[in-house]
Amino acid sequence: MNSETLAVSRTAAIARLKSHQQQHKWSLRELFASDPARAGRLSCEAAGIYLDYSKNHLRNETLQLLLDYAEQIELSQQISALLSGANINNTEHRPALHSALRFQGQPQTEHERAVADCRKQMQHFAEKIHSGSWRGFSGEPIRHIVNIGIGGSDLGPRMVVEGLRPWHRDDVSVHFVANIDGADLSDTLLGLPPEQTLFIVASKSFSTLETRQNALSARQWVLAAGCREDQLAQHFVAVSSNIVAAQDFGIAAENIFPMWNWVGGRYSLWSAIGLPIVLACGYDAYEQLLSGAHAMDAHFANAPLEDNLPVLMALIHFWYRQCWNVGSQVVLPYAQRLAKFPAWLQQLDMESLGKSVNREGHALQYPSGSVIWGTEGSNGQHSFHQLLHQGKDLIPADFIAVREPTSELHEQHQWLLACCISQSQALLRGKSLHEARQELEEQGYTHREAHALAPHKVVPGNRPSNTLVLQRLDPYSLGSLLALYEHKVFVGGCLLGINPFDQWGVELGKLLGAQIHAAIGGEAPPDWDASTRNLLERLF
Repeated sequence: MNSETLAVSRTAAIARLKSHQQQHKWSLRELFASDPARAGRLSCEAAGIYLDYSKNHLRNETLQLLLDYAEQIELSQQISALLSGANINNTEHRPALHSALRFQGQPQTEHERAVADCRKQMQHFAEKIHSGSWRGFSGEPIRHIVNIGIGGSDLGPRMVVEGLRPWHRDDVSVHFVANIDGADLSDTLLGLPPEQTLFIVASKSFSTLETRQNALSARQWVLAAGCREDQLAQHFVAVSSNIVAAQDFGIAAENIFPMWNWVGGRYSLWSAIGLPIVLACGYDAYEQLLSGAHAMDAHFANAPLEDNLPVLMALIHFWYRQCWNVGSQVVLPYAQRLAKFPAWLQQLDMESLGKSVNREGHALQYPSGSVIWGTEGSNGQHSFHQLLHQGKDLIPADFIAVREPTSELHEQHQWLLACCISQSQALLRGKSLHEARQELEEQGYTHREAHALAPHKVVPGNRPSNTLVLQRLDPYSLGSLLALYEHKVFVGGCLLGINPFDQWGVELGKLLGAQIHAAIGGEAPPDWDASTRNLLERLF
């Protein structure tokens, strides 16, 4: 289907959905009351993840309209193109083959053979660290790993390492540094022995501003502790495609792990960017993580659209974004070890879908990406849930629950799950004015007092949510969960007609940052706006 035909189909589909939305009353209470089997019908399971999407404003006709649109834009063919390695990143003329990073079995393609070689390199390196055979400049074994990266070179591995804390090894500790603010690096290094510390410099270009500055400071820290220049290779490895720059820094060629242009940064934790995961949790746990993601890849590739978890989640979000004036999505993992999950998802979703032109470069005539935010439950209940329940904005929520306890405190885990379920129920049910008055009078308030206070206790309800359930928080399930959201974001890009694999908007800030830094150093500034000049004078 050519681009003009697709644009017409997209406009017509959105118009049909908007008309459908305006024709009905959308009471979630009534939808459940009229259909006792609703929860069973609007749920599905794959790759260890159960999805209940029944608490959404969906009728049979709604789902059919959404699925019809998916068929019109040939979504199944677009999924096949992604997974087969077609050049779907059309602005950079490359494939997006992150799914090849988690292949299982014997390698069959050139990409898979390259990945298999990289896995062996990671495994052998981890064995040297864990066995104590890799030594620092003083002859002591390495006990601390500091990953220096930013964006996709930090968020993914940091989140997984924290999520898999029970798998952490006792013989090494892994730390992360990302911010160019020197406090991030200096606070991390405080108390670490330089002779036992090894740095992973994770940067595809080996020129990312924040990563390079932190790496240079780390280099100086090691040298100041007595390490000679010719011993630096014992304390630095790199994940990069710029071999020359990494070697010039002092990293041995055999300690440079590959990066490929067919893997975007926000999809790269499955590559050598995941080296901190291997070092923190062991190679077996890393393999299980890949296996879970691969299982979700297989489901995404083969399941019918109407039973396909990533497709359903993307269609539902498209429905709310285009027809309900929804501008944000909250993600609520009820698992402390998934506290970094919303931050990882922010980059994945907002960097992918925050676009204003379609694949052909034409201005979009409809909304695109949303604000993604959230935190771990139940902390959010005592922070921003007030806005979710009584604020004026409709904010769909994704709840993520883990069935099995993640600690030995089983009673607290039961309370955690009760909090999770009750929050989604409260968003659905709310509390009417009549219910609020009745409740107050039953508590002993006078009729007049109850009428005065009741409006403040009204909770609108009728607010949508998905609930995803993992049996346990282990490497397999976490891999499956991450792949689910990766594929959801890809489908979102297909539905919007945009390229979700570039991020040109990030480049402007980098360019201007370099110009301002040069001006700080004394170069004549360009003809900037008065505010920029004023801030330079104020700060410098």
